Amino acid sequence: MRKHIVAGNWKMNNGLIQTETLISELKQQEKTSDAEVMIAPTFTNLWHAFQSTRQDDIEVIAQNMHFAEDGAYTGEVSAGMLKSIGIQTVILGHSERRAYFKETDESLAKKVSTALAHNMRIVFCFGEELSDRKAGNEEIVVENQIKKALFHLDASAFKAIILAYEPVWAIGTGETASPEQAQDMHAFIRKTLMNKYGEITSDEVSILYGGSVKPNNAKEIFSKPDVDGGLIGGASLKAEDFYAIVNAF
Repeated sequence: MRKHIVAGNWKMNNGLIQTETLISELKQQEKTSDAEVMIAPTFTNLWHAFQSTRQDDIEVIAQNMHFAEDGAYTGEVSAGMLKSIGIQTVILGHSERRAYFKETDESLAKKVSTALAHNMRIVFCFGEELSDRKAGNEEIVVENQIKKALFHLDASAFKAIILAYEPVWAIGTGETASPEQAQDMHAFIRKTLMNKYGEITSDEVSILYGGSVKPNNAKEIFSKPDVDGGLIGGASLKAEDFYAIVNAF
């Protein structure tokens, strides 16, 4: 049975003091659901966050990594470096990485392979822009992103992969994605996996929704049969809001 997962992506927010405060507040929240909880602080605070949550039901994960093992890649962080401080899971392919840092499906395929070679779990992000949705090309875009970055893998690799669908057009644009639209795309994603790897694999993969999930809409979104959790941005920076989403299951 696939897992319910709620992952908080803190992005480029919170220095050390703010990280300490937010983690302390997260620890004080009551968890009433079966959801697996993840938080992704900045690179500079990963070690501290990991040490601070070792005894808690919270996994600290990374926001990104490079595909190379080491070398002349100024400003980058490798899988081995993440593993050396206890980090076991990494977000790859986030829409902001694709948009601002020009990450491609081909470079992400390399990152995926490197992370798996280091026995890391992956939260793999993908999703269409507003222009794609308005043109009716959302399924084509999503299918291509999945195929180009992941379909070089064996079915067994998907035991370590969590998918995260981000409708980029519904994040900070004023446009709104309905729970029905989320379900429709998640069902399409699962069907795409099934066509390549079979029903057993597709049924076991958790698919998270990353389209501005908040406390007031999480329960309805999470009630959809193919939505297994959320990749949370802004709401993950407030402990009470984040756990309201965690407990929406």
